[in-house]
Amino acid sequence: MSAAADLRRLVVRDLRREMRVLDGLIVNTALPVIIMLLFVFVFGGAITTGSSRLDYIDFVVPAVLLMSGGYGAALTAVTISDEMTGGMIDRFRTLPISGWVVPAGHVVASVLRNLVSCAISLAVALMLGFRPDATLSDWLMVLALVAGYVLALSTLAVLWGLLVKSSQAAGAFSFVVLFLPYLSDGIVPAETMPAVLREFSANQPLTPIIDTMRALLLDQPMGSAGVVATAWLAGVVVAGLPIAALLFRRRTAA
Repeated sequence: MSAAADLRRLVVRDLRREMRVLDGLIVNTALPVIIMLLFVFVFGGAITTGSSRLDYIDFVVPAVLLMSGGYGAALTAVTISDEMTGGMIDRFRTLPISGWVVPAGHVVASVLRNLVSCAISLAVALMLGFRPDATLSDWLMVLALVAGYVLALSTLAVLWGLLVKSSQAAGAFSFVVLFLPYLSDGIVPAETMPAVLREFSANQPLTPIIDTMRALLLDQPMGSAGVVATAWLAGVVVAGLPIAALLFRRRTAA
């Protein structure tokens, strides 16, 4: 019960701190929306989705939702790196709290914050003409996928933030996460890519996640994409959280 209370307090602390950094909030929310506007209105007319009945806005929205949540989740690496090098963790060590709740608080706060960012991106997409065919159960599964993706990336971000020695190095993780969807089936159909990139796209985790979301939102066949997407996300979370807790203990043991 004490650990749960500590976790709740740290989550509230992280959320309040993010609310005070207004410019960061604006960038985290606006950047994926700007990318969506760019592709829909500038490049969308030149990109074929492989289906005569599927508009480009419908095709690209699943990738944009993951970009919205993923980019903000990746920035968790910078936050925890700053705390590790700026003295905040030393203050936490003087308090009677479990060590694991510090990185866990960052992960939970990241999930909550970035789900809101995804909701804003979805609202903009609906205003631009996105018309999903999803039922309530489909929407719940989409929500679970997005939350799982943000959880997995937040876990990896904490790991990266604990491994590197500066916030500048920690920030590199966000660029990798932001541009990974470009090498998936999310922005353009994978079959239009060169052979090497097409093979990479088919075997990286974002493609099955995006394909599953697209199937749920647009009433398309899912095939095995849902199982593969779930396996990727569960594997990252199950393996990443214990490693993050162990790495945090080692970094703060001195």
